[in-house]
Amino acid sequence: MYRKTAKKLLKFIEKSPTAFQAVTEMTKRLDKEGFEELKEEDHWKLKKGGNYYVTRNHSAIIAFSIPQKSVWKFHIMASHSDSPSLKIKENPEIEVENAYIKLNVERYGGMILSPWFDRPLSVAGRLIVRQDGKIREKMVTVDRDLLVIPNLAIHMNREVNDGYKYNVQKDMLPLFSDKEGKGRFMETVAEAAEVKIEDILGHDLFLYDRTPGTLWGVNEEFVSAPRLDDLQCAFSSMEGFLQGNREESISVHCVLDNEEVGSSTRQGAASAFLKDTLMRINMGLGRTQEEYYMALADSFMISADNAHALHPNYTDKTDPVNRPVLNGGIVIKYNANQKYCTDGVSAAIFKDICDRAKVPYQTFVNRSDMAGGSTLGNISNNQVPVKTVDIGLAQLAMHSVYETTGAKDTESLVKAATVFFA
Repeated sequence: MYRKTAKKLLKFIEKSPTAFQAVTEMTKRLDKEGFEELKEEDHWKLKKGGNYYVTRNHSAIIAFSIPQKSVWKFHIMASHSDSPSLKIKENPEIEVENAYIKLNVERYGGMILSPWFDRPLSVAGRLIVRQDGKIREKMVTVDRDLLVIPNLAIHMNREVNDGYKYNVQKDMLPLFSDKEGKGRFMETVAEAAEVKIEDILGHDLFLYDRTPGTLWGVNEEFVSAPRLDDLQCAFSSMEGFLQGNREESISVHCVLDNEEVGSSTRQGAASAFLKDTLMRINMGLGRTQEEYYMALADSFMISADNAHALHPNYTDKTDPVNRPVLNGGIVIKYNANQKYCTDGVSAAIFKDICDRAKVPYQTFVNRSDMAGGSTLGNISNNQVPVKTVDIGLAQLAMHSVYETTGAKDTESLVKAATVFFA
């Protein structure tokens, strides 16, 4: 069963080269399941037994179900849609010695740069176009091998294996064509989007790795793919949400954007997107503001963002006793300085969920002499203060262009989410 779920995850990732496409894939699934799309700019007419979703910026999505019976609390599972990448700059083409055309890019998020070299890449994201007198968004994926960032030969860079420091403006610019391709980049993107190049007014385009995801290992026990952080959790949340009965609480599947750059955008965890949506649900059910606060006091959120696994070659980088491993179960993440919001209460609640789902769990705490990262749980709590646990799935090579996780762990998180969304 875990192999089937892992292969389904890989198909989702393949269709989701950027946050825009990931949200589009989720909306397609929700439409198929009979959910009604809501627009933030419209009046919402909600009813008991209704299933709805709303998007913001086409890169963040919140889906929710209102049970037939009266319930107060929200059960929220939050993850993020974005991954570290290289973003195409404005006026991207750079001509080199009348011989090549390369593209100007900038870093998005805290990425490991070295794995981006010498592999097939392409471009995806969205275009802003003028059509029929209106400005519209158009999703675009150039679905072919289009770019490569070539390494410098070791003969010309003898220190490359001795700790070379990469410069994004110099080292990370992808090769697009020989001199014959001058002026063809935006034309290529326009063709893929089936729009006229003169109608393009703006763009948000990112490089993406074309290497297919794979199941591997002697028992196919590992998964490697691009963007596992955090599409693995977003996928698991969606699957558990749709498989759950969604009768004991107002179930909320929440996928936010821009976690990799601090979440401080109108579609990020620091925004009011989740808060606005929950308040509109409350108002749509005819409840008072006080009743909203009462509901929050009884609610629970799972902040789902992947965790660092014990590394086979760097075991000294992990805490002496909190050492999560691939296929060891869902990781509960702790931090005394509140980079993660797990505490004794929220951990106990989540462990009970795992026990009821009959799935394993393990713990992660950073070494006390090493700084860790943060995630969306503690940031979103500034807007929506509910009891929250930070969890994730153990992975290797976090923020590489090609990451590795345990094939069995996705199935565990889907099962736990299904129980959570009972």
